[in-house]
Amino acid sequence: VQLQASGGGLVQAGGSLRLSCSASGRDFAKYVMAWFRQTPGKEREFVAAVTWSRGATYYKESLKDRFTISRDKAKGTMYLQMNNLKPEDMALYYCSADFTGSFLAIPRREWEAYDYWGRGTLVTVSS
Repeated sequence: VQLQASGGGLVQAGGSLRLSCSASGRDFAKYVMAWFRQTPGKEREFVAAVTWSRGATYYKESLKDRFTISRDKAKGTMYLQMNNLKPEDMALYYCSADFTGSFLAIPRREWEAYDYWGRGTLVTVSS
């Protein structure tokens, strides 16, 4: 499994970014794909997840009004649209994949549950 995240960058507070995660090397039908983020000295934090097969989405409660996760199965790509970015959103964002063995699994929110990780993409938000 290969996951490659991109789309990070520098944005002013209030701006938007769209992260992409290209996924390859496996049939992801029974996988959950997720975004996590991490800042120095803190544990990796769940941001959002999507079930690859059904496209059901799940969010960290405090982010659901500003962030939107989606996936394009044909392109093998997951996205994270981030709007109204705040300085506290500044972090290294990682995409990840969890093999659940089910089309109906509910995504887990613990980073330890995820089997595969891409390299992070840095999001910097200036105030």
